[in-house]
Amino acid sequence: MAKTPGLQPRRAALKMLDAVLRRGETLEQAGGAANSLGQPSDRALARAIAAEVLRWLVDLDALIDSATKQVLPDDAKARMVLRMMLAQWLRLETPPHAVVATALPLLDGGPRKLAHGVFATLTRQEVTLPEVPTLPPAVAERWGERTGAIAAGIAVPPPLDLALKAPAETDHWVEKLGGTSLAAGHVRLPRGSAVEDLPGYEQGAWWVQDLAASIVANVCGAGAGRALDLCAAPGGKTMALAAAGWQVTALDNNARRMLRLRENLARTRLDAQTAIADVLEWEPEEKFAAILLDAPCTATGTCRRHPEVIHRIGPRQIAEAAELQRAMISRAVDWLEPGGVFVYAVCSLEAEEGEEQARWIDSELGLELLPITTTDLPEGIEPTPEGWVRTDPGMFNEAGGMDGFFIARWHKPKAG
Repeated sequence: MAKTPGLQPRRAALKMLDAVLRRGETLEQAGGAANSLGQPSDRALARAIAAEVLRWLVDLDALIDSATKQVLPDDAKARMVLRMMLAQWLRLETPPHAVVATALPLLDGGPRKLAHGVFATLTRQEVTLPEVPTLPPAVAERWGERTGAIAAGIAVPPPLDLALKAPAETDHWVEKLGGTSLAAGHVRLPRGSAVEDLPGYEQGAWWVQDLAASIVANVCGAGAGRALDLCAAPGGKTMALAAAGWQVTALDNNARRMLRLRENLARTRLDAQTAIADVLEWEPEEKFAAILLDAPCTATGTCRRHPEVIHRIGPRQIAEAAELQRAMISRAVDWLEPGGVFVYAVCSLEAEEGEEQARWIDSELGLELLPITTTDLPEGIEPTPEGWVRTDPGMFNEAGGMDGFFIARWHKPKAG
């Protein structure tokens, strides 16, 4: 029997979704199913289908339930295939006949007639998705009044952000790349741009980094001595610190990601010492004038590009991340020289990993808050009344949004 054209990327997407929703994996971890596909276009399609299902899961399920007499179990294969069918039709604009042809073979030996009937009913009804994804109730409860803005920010995949090695050349690179800019040192391009083919890649004029992430290194200021970038790989903040004049030591415990960091340093012709080690075990020989800890976290702030976090992160993962963060913070502040600056950041939307950690640092660790001001930030982003920064995916939404981050800054008092 001839193979159905386009079936393999759909089969890969089905495997990826099973890995995320049943086993709790990230899309990156589940990506092996797509990596085995021969054509880059097939790999991209598999990932796009999986991501759109995860982005709109609650609303896709509501449509499915509206067209079935008995509710399909959450883990039923027919429900998953129907989610994929609807995501392709409603989000990826795949013609219904092509959706059916590439979906029903996924249900060999299963309820193909049911899936076909439900999909046919919904297409006849010309159903639509809401303008903004509906988030799971537990997530909406955690994010409270921010939920609507965050949901609006994750409705579409994000554009491509570049951080420039020389912020003074922003206008030049905006024109050269045909992009837009939301801040000095930032260029934004449409998603799907082939990074390695862009002007400036080979000469190391820029690196890929979300606008919100670029704030983290910027609040350290211009170079004034030795800086330590903890959990540094793949190196965006290390490169920003080095470009600002700091003598950087970059530390991370992931050898594969540290290889990428070194490759990025070589491409951008920037210098930093590197070390592969665990923050909880490593000991520096000297203290530092600046320490940046972009700590391991639940990464819920990256839901624009990683929509699986909406479904795989809950109270247990948040509590585990917060505990690890405090252990790292406690060690890191001991390596700060008097007068030195400590910056703490997480790409998380959870208060336990952001605001609550900042209050704990204020009360327990002997550091003095160094409030972040509007002069440290891109135009349009304001610090909180406490002097912290809280971004979320709903900010700059009409221009493509940004990741969710929490950022705060302290300094260590000088003796006497």
